[in-house]
Amino acid sequence: MLKKKKYEDMRSCWEFGEAEECRRGLMLGMGYSEEELHRPLIGVVNSWNEYNPGHVHLNKLAERVKQGIREAGGLPLEVMTTGICDGMVLKDPKYIEVPSRNSIADQVEITVEGNFFDGMVMLCTCDSIVPGYLMAAARLDIPTIIVTGGYMPLGQDRGKEVLHIHAQDKVGTAKAGKMDMDVYNDLIAHSWGICGGCTSMTTANSMCMIAEALGMTLPNNSSTSAVSSQICLTAYRAGKQIMNLVDEGITARKIMTVEAVKNAIKLDMAVAASSNLILHIPAIAHECGYTDIPWWKYFDEASNNIPLLSHLAPSGMYNLKDFDLAGGTSAMLKQLLPKIDGDCLTVTGKTVRENVENAVVYNSDVIHSLDNPVMTEPGIGVLYGNLAPEGAIIKIAAVPTQLMKYKGPARVFNSLDDALECLRSGNVREGDACVIRFLGLRGRFGTTAFTFQEELKGHLNLFNSCAVITDGRFSGGTSGLSVGYVSPEAALGGPLAIIEEGDEIEIDVTGRKINLCVPEDVIRERLSKFHFEFPASKYPRFLNLFVKNVGSMAKGGIWEV
Repeated sequence: MLKKKKYEDMRSCWEFGEAEECRRGLMLGMGYSEEELHRPLIGVVNSWNEYNPGHVHLNKLAERVKQGIREAGGLPLEVMTTGICDGMVLKDPKYIEVPSRNSIADQVEITVEGNFFDGMVMLCTCDSIVPGYLMAAARLDIPTIIVTGGYMPLGQDRGKEVLHIHAQDKVGTAKAGKMDMDVYNDLIAHSWGICGGCTSMTTANSMCMIAEALGMTLPNNSSTSAVSSQICLTAYRAGKQIMNLVDEGITARKIMTVEAVKNAIKLDMAVAASSNLILHIPAIAHECGYTDIPWWKYFDEASNNIPLLSHLAPSGMYNLKDFDLAGGTSAMLKQLLPKIDGDCLTVTGKTVRENVENAVVYNSDVIHSLDNPVMTEPGIGVLYGNLAPEGAIIKIAAVPTQLMKYKGPARVFNSLDDALECLRSGNVREGDACVIRFLGLRGRFGTTAFTFQEELKGHLNLFNSCAVITDGRFSGGTSGLSVGYVSPEAALGGPLAIIEEGDEIEIDVTGRKINLCVPEDVIRERLSKFHFEFPASKYPRFLNLFVKNVGSMAKGGIWEV
C-alpha cells in the first residue's frame, strides 16, 4: 500500500532524522497543519500558462482537482511544468516543440521524485505535453491520473461555425492575392476558440485520445469540450479517484501495459490520428520498459487490421464537436472491443470493457461500426531495408498508384532550404528520388519536409513521378510518394547519410521495402568514413543538450542513456 505514514505522536527528530524533520518544519512553516501532513501527498502537476490556448484554462481545472483530493483525504500540492503550443513557437531552424517533450518528462521526474509525492494528477492538453507527462508517469510508476483539457469550441464567422484548419488552408490563397482580405482577416480572427485543443485530429486531440486508450484518463475525458461543465466535473472526479489508486497501490505501469499500448495504436488507426504518434507512442512504451518490441512494425500490422471508423478533420469532414456529440471516445472504444483488449485496467479501477459497456453511438455517420467502416485501406506502412534498418514511415493511402513500385536516381540535399531552392529553380527532374536529410531529431530537432512536399504538388509531372525521402517528420497533410522518419536518421550515422548524387533508390510500398541499390561493401566503406558534427555555435544550450542525448526516432526519440 502507498498510504501516507501516520504520526501517532510527536516523536523526536532523532528518531525521524533531521531531513524528515526539516521537511515537516518547512511544511508547518508554510501554514499546513500537522493533520494535513499525515495525509497522502498528491502532486497536482500542471502545465497552465497564459500563452497556450490549450492550457490557458487549466488553472481552473486544477482547483477542481484539488477540491476532489482534499475531500477524499489527500493533501494536494500544485507544481508547474513547461507547456508550449506548437502553433505559437519557433519553427525551423530553432524548432523547440518536440525537444520540449523530453524536457517536460525530466521536469516532472525532478519535481515529483524529489518531493516524494504519493501520487499525482497531471493536467495537460497539447502536442508534446501530453506525451511528456505520460513518459514521466511511466518513469516514476506511482499512482497517476491524466486530466486532459478538452477540445476547443468552434469559431463563428459571418453567421457560420468554422473550423480553424479551414482558415489555415486559406493562408496561401490570401498570400497569392486570390481572396478578399477582409474575408480572410475575419476568418483568421474568428476561427479559433477561447481555450482547448484545436478542433481537429491534429496532435493535441490525438494524444488526448491516446491517453484515454492507455487507460490513464477517466472515460470520455479526451472528447469533452474545454468549455463544458463536464470537463470541470471530470477534473473533480479525477481528484477523488487518485486517492483510491493510492490506497489500492495501482501505479501507472499496472495500467500502461503492453496490451494497453497496443490498444492505443489501434485507436490511432480507427480515427486516423496525427502521424506524430509514430514518435510519441514508442517513447511512452520505452519509458514503461517495453524496449524489445518493434513498435513501428506493430503500427504497420494495426494499420492493416483496424479500419477507419471516424473520418475527422483535417482529412475528413467531421470535427471533435461532432465526435463528442456522436458518443465520444468511449463509444469509439466500444466499437473497437472485438479488436482491442477490453480487460486492460484503467484509472477508474475498472477495465476498458467495464468503462464503455453503457456507451452509445448517437450518430453512426460520425462513429462507424467495424462491419460498416469508412474505409479499410491501411493508413500507414513501415518500410525496411538497407536504407532504413530501423524502419521508415509512409502514408500508403496518399501514394499515387503508379508509384507503389519505384526506382529512381537520388538528388541529395543536406537541408530543406537547398531542396526548395533546387525545386524552385526548375532543377528537380521527373523520376528523381529527392533525399532531404539531417532533419531528424539529432540533425534538426525533428522538423518536417512539408514545405517541399507541398510545393512539389504544384508540379504535377514531378508529384506523379518523384519520391521524397527524409529523416524528418511528417505533417498531417503529407501526400505522394513521401517517405519520412527514416531511421536511424542521417545525423546518427544511418545509411541516409552516405547516399550520393545519382545512386539508385528502390521502393516497394506493397512489399514494405526501401533499398539503396549500392553494394553492401560500398555502403560499409562510406559509413566508416562518415562523421556528423552538429553546428553547436548556431544554437542555444538547451537544443545542444537535446541533440547530444536524443536517440532514434524508431524508439521514440527518448534519451539514449
